[in-house]
Amino acid sequence: MSEQVVAPRIRGFIATNAHPDGCAANVRAQVEVAQASLPGSGIDEVLVVGSSTGYGLSSALCACFGYGAQTLGICFERPSVEDKGASAGWYNLAEAHRLAREQGRTLETINGDAFSAEIKQQAAETLQQRLGKVDLLIYSLAAPRRQGPDGTVWNSVLKPIGGSHASKTINLRSGAIEERTFDQATDEEIADTLKVMGGEDWADWVETLRANDLLADGFRTVGYSYIGPKATQAIYRSGTIGHAKEHLEATALELDARLSADLDGGAWVSVNKAVVTQASAAIPGVPLYIGILFKVMKARGLHEGTIEQIVRLYRDHIAPGVVPSTDEGGRIRLDDLEMTPDVQSTVDAIWNEVTTERVGELLDYDGYQRDFRQLFGFDIEGIDYDAPTEVHREL
Repeated sequence: MSEQVVAPRIRGFIATNAHPDGCAANVRAQVEVAQASLPGSGIDEVLVVGSSTGYGLSSALCACFGYGAQTLGICFERPSVEDKGASAGWYNLAEAHRLAREQGRTLETINGDAFSAEIKQQAAETLQQRLGKVDLLIYSLAAPRRQGPDGTVWNSVLKPIGGSHASKTINLRSGAIEERTFDQATDEEIADTLKVMGGEDWADWVETLRANDLLADGFRTVGYSYIGPKATQAIYRSGTIGHAKEHLEATALELDARLSADLDGGAWVSVNKAVVTQASAAIPGVPLYIGILFKVMKARGLHEGTIEQIVRLYRDHIAPGVVPSTDEGGRIRLDDLEMTPDVQSTVDAIWNEVTTERVGELLDYDGYQRDFRQLFGFDIEGIDYDAPTEVHREL
């Protein structure tokens, strides 16, 4: 037992601790939305790769609590050690497991490197021994590095391709609007980023399931991506990460052709809405864009968090018997509300006008900061942050 008063250690886009009670409250709120919005049955077995935070966490919660699916999640999180607390993702899953036990549901987690053959095989054995063939695989992995079986390490980078790029951004420590210039990526950096964030590992997960006879008839799989606005295009969609996401999308088309022919199944990329995550906070220009976007979308009643997005994904696109709506590239567009011309033209106008002096007026800066703190269990209504709490939580 180790009870502590947990105070936030957050600077800019770096958070080094998390509050277990706040993380638990976040999970309970998402479960309530999933259970109120989805039918409670209809999907039997779901595998979520990257299940502990963000869209992956919401995907696991919708599967387990919104459809009653036996759900296996793969993540790479830090448990508590001695007097040091766990990561936010660990605390998220600790509460999700507690709720699943309380409600008689099946939720299992494998904590390890999702890129590795060992973890893939462990997942296959878990499915064979206890859960069964998979109806749905969600691929929501967002890792900064990948290690191959021979020890080779690839690191992803966030850089423009074909030339340097200057971008307006916001300093998350001071709130000041700044301009930063980024050097272009090398060919090696482009290739490494594709290796980490492209579609190769997603296809490897599908192949592992197929090789172990774990694909159910009608098997479906969805990988997550983002496109974004003109303002961040050079550094994101046209840069190294966007190049990798294009590979992810090409992988979806290849998988879809095979799964459709063999199992009457399918594969899609879902392009999701911009949300506050620790990863997105580190992308120059994106926090500024999100702060503007949230103010515009909230004023129009269009704002959604991850759980609302994933409820829509399941209900409207990938539930049994539902034919997904896709764009000309075969992608599901959960960013449809974000990318409406009216929203984007308003965001563009504010982007061009914003200065340090007008941040409080033109951005939902307080909302952005609050959402970021809440990722780690802080600033949650109803939590007594002055009271000691048990930092050791088990899955």
